[in-house]
Amino acid sequence: MDPITLVMFGLIAVLIFFMFRNGKKRQAAMQELQNGLRPGAEVMLQSGIFGTIDSIDETDNRVTLQSGGTTLVVHRNAVSQIVTPSADPETDAAGGELAPDDDPAFGERVSGAGSEESGATAETASGEPADAADSGADGGAASEQPRTDGPEDPQAPKA
Repeated sequence: MDPITLVMFGLIAVLIFFMFRNGKKRQAAMQELQNGLRPGAEVMLQSGIFGTIDSIDETDNRVTLQSGGTTLVVHRNAVSQIVTPSADPETDAAGGELAPDDDPAFGERVSGAGSEESGATAETASGEPADAADSGADGGAASEQPRTDGPEDPQAPKA
């Protein structure tokens, strides 16, 4: 066989491989969507109609939607995406275990983080005050030099 024929067969094999892979991804995404359908979830149908799921009939593959003042009964596969998932008791229980997001915002001063002589010092990325991070064995001589280890302030004047 000549090299051109081998290249053509190789390209066809790669094309077939990607077609099967893409089909499996679509099937997995559709299965995840179908598993996420729960009463109370806001969904969008393939026709673009938005509604809230009232009930799901597993045996007939029907979904009853409430859209405005109208009740619609559609096939389960007509749901194209979940806009707002329903309140799931499993996610509510898991949400209580997480710590609250109480990290300071970028540039926010943290009380007690600065040194005694200057109450308004910035913190480094590691959480140490800037004065403590810059002063090392050289007795703080590095504090006059510009810092290059963290994000620079875009509004600060260039030296």
